[in-house]
Amino acid sequence: MNRSREGKTTHFGYQQVPVEEKARLVGAIFDSVASRYDLLNDVMSFGMHRLWRRFAVGASGARAGSRILDLAGGTGEFTARLASQVGPEGLVVLAEINETMLRLGRERLVGRGIESGVELVQADAEKLPFAEDYFDCATMAFGLRNVTDQDAVLAATYRVLKPGAPVIILEFSHPTIWGFSSLYDLYSFLVMPVMGRLVAGNGGGYRYLAESIRVHPDQVTLKGMMEDAGFERCEYLNLSGGIVAVHRGFKPV
Repeated sequence: MNRSREGKTTHFGYQQVPVEEKARLVGAIFDSVASRYDLLNDVMSFGMHRLWRRFAVGASGARAGSRILDLAGGTGEFTARLASQVGPEGLVVLAEINETMLRLGRERLVGRGIESGVELVQADAEKLPFAEDYFDCATMAFGLRNVTDQDAVLAATYRVLKPGAPVIILEFSHPTIWGFSSLYDLYSFLVMPVMGRLVAGNGGGYRYLAESIRVHPDQVTLKGMMEDAGFERCEYLNLSGGIVAVHRGFKPV
């Protein structure tokens, strides 16, 4: 056990749990919903997650020949989009800690005919097994709120990026439209768990999802965390009234 973490707690939704337990608890949720994960994303976002991902890919500046790290890449939805941008001469590395999600990601990428120019690595986002100054861009879609130490993830990402390279973080965030929060809470805490139970047999997992969004740093706070990690020219853009935000920052040249 890491002695610096011994006795410390972190949030798991609205609960406080030992830091060494969070990864296991989150992993159990994703193990249980993995086979229906993409379907649930479509159902619960009414297909909007595809537009959010498309926007984030555009913000990444990915182009032919780029070497990109897709952190917490899950079942490969974002990886597939990035692979189409970088082409066969580029490389997208899907890094995912959950073995079940990684296996499904491999199957689904192969099913789409995407095999060359993509590598899948089981890796902890807090301790990335890549060389310093290696990637032209790093992306993370809907994964940051699930990690135990967000500052450690940002620091690890900073280390593996080339000078001048961007990090793109697509994540659920905090609504910015007056009066919308109450409606969003109603949908999140009443509708989403029911849909999770009906589609994937796991309503509790989607209650955790709703809670994890509420305790995740808001847009301004996350921007400050990126700056503290060393990124410059940090900015964010709210999508769908702040339900989702795309954050971008650059490693200094």
